[in-house]
Amino acid sequence: MKEDSKLAYTREYQKKIPFLAHLGIQTDELGQGSARLSVGIGRELTNSMGTVHGGVIMSLLDVALCTAARTLHEHSVGAITIDMSTSFIGSGTGGRLIASARVLKDGRSMSFVEGEATNEDGSLVAKAIATVRVRLKEKA
Repeated sequence: MKEDSKLAYTREYQKKIPFLAHLGIQTDELGQGSARLSVGIGRELTNSMGTVHGGVIMSLLDVALCTAARTLHEHSVGAITIDMSTSFIGSGTGGRLIASARVLKDGRSMSFVEGEATNEDGSLVAKAIATVRVRLKEKA
């Protein structure tokens, strides 16, 4: 398949994940082994201090990390986070929260990925590193 067919597959796959629509997560950019996603921050996604809830930040990062891995596997049926470590560095302050992710090392069914979440002004909110299992279609 052409190189850009992997990206088209990944973009189409995102439509199969109801949770993305529920949170309002959008896929902004895809590359070979990279992804940039974002979410608009409304009051319903904040914590008691008025900043972005940590669960929203981790969800956005998780989807971005898996999406980056999926761009390299157009025959996958999903990507599953095996392990994810997240460090919260700053506060999500509203507007849009942006997650950028990239594959560090890719194998046949496992990918090692890293990413960061930032506010619209570029200030760092969190960093994450993960191991992702890419589920492949069963061969007939």
